[in-house]
Amino acid sequence: MLAHLLPALVLALAAGASSAQSVALSGVAGSKALVVIGAAAPKFLNPGQTHHGVKLLSVQGETAVVDVSGQRQTLRVGDAPVSVGKRASDAGAQRIVLTADSQGHFMPPGQINGRAVQFMVDTGATLVVLSEADAKRIHLPFEQGQKVRVSTANGGAVGHQVRLDSVKVGDAQVFGVPAIVLPQAMPYVLLGNSFLTRFQMQRSNDQLTLERRY
Repeated sequence: MLAHLLPALVLALAAGASSAQSVALSGVAGSKALVVIGAAAPKFLNPGQTHHGVKLLSVQGETAVVDVSGQRQTLRVGDAPVSVGKRASDAGAQRIVLTADSQGHFMPPGQINGRAVQFMVDTGATLVVLSEADAKRIHLPFEQGQKVRVSTANGGAVGHQVRLDSVKVGDAQVFGVPAIVLPQAMPYVLLGNSFLTRFQMQRSNDQLTLERRY
């Protein structure tokens, strides 16, 4: 199954400090923190160091405190990425409520760059992931993206990293979403953390509520 790509795809998408970006703590080594910012490769930081606009303030046990443009966030090893910074251009609904299908999956219809796609919510996917077939159908020029090697449950593959102009689910629209296009056939587009971390997620029984972060 393609749902679980390597947690740290070696991508090189710079994340500006003035826009929203996801930050996760992958590990701790002494006073150093292994931080993953957006779709960039993991990087060890010492307290006081800044990388892609994220400043490491302190490390204690399995937690780290970071600062982004005056916003402080406490990260914990193994927790889902948090979204920091503001992206004023994100628009539409502030709250999305999804209902699981009979197999427990959340399968909302949506749009990429204004064209219809079928999503499946996947918190195990670092990025939004779509097949070359879907990319061609929605006229996404993925061949212009940087080639990256990734690992899936079906083995290694070479994909293309891209940045989607917009991703829309319901009435909520997010702009500038990192994604990867894979050559394998896929029955749906994986709605990964590069979209999901713009929202606070809460599940109750068969419903998943996404509240936009600020």
